[in-house]
Amino acid sequence: MADENVVWHEHAIDKNTRSQQKNQQACVLWFTGLSGAGKSTVAGAVEQRLHQLGVHTYLLDGDNVRHGLCCDLGFSDDDRKENIRRVGEVAKLMVDAGLIVLTAFISPHRAERQMVRELLPEGEFAEVYVDVPLDICEQRDPKGLYKKARAGEITNFTGIDSVYEAPQNPEIQVENGERPLSEAVDQIIQYLEQHGYINR
Repeated sequence: MADENVVWHEHAIDKNTRSQQKNQQACVLWFTGLSGAGKSTVAGAVEQRLHQLGVHTYLLDGDNVRHGLCCDLGFSDDDRKENIRRVGEVAKLMVDAGLIVLTAFISPHRAERQMVRELLPEGEFAEVYVDVPLDICEQRDPKGLYKKARAGEITNFTGIDSVYEAPQNPEIQVENGERPLSEAVDQIIQYLEQHGYINR
């Protein structure tokens, strides 16, 4: 919590002005799902499509932020919560810059995802649940993490010895088992168009 003597400074150029300049409505697309569900893959493909459409974006990836912003954090419940809090605050600043922000984080707890939602005004946060069953994620295991978790080499691994709380009412639910990636991208782009975030 900020010190009471620290006062927010309002600037002449605000979020609406920045968004209007870009001809888009700023928001956060919060991709959540198990490790191996394809969050980064789907988010990256959506960002590529948005870039082709001339939309101004930024993608915050779970692994990447742990190289810098969150490099001091582990994977305990408290550290996971702080990781998501920091990312939420960064995403909020990027929305203020008028961007469409995509985030790819397991973010296993509903409370932390709700915390980020509440950082933003109504309509500026969309939860995107990349829904893939655990057995398929474990078969994919692109980083070999499930194998290590099953062998006890990794602890606090989501879906194995740490809980994942699936979204109950996500704005977008992407079935990413055997479905072509292009269909998932189309679904998300359609949502953005229908809700006025982007214009074509």
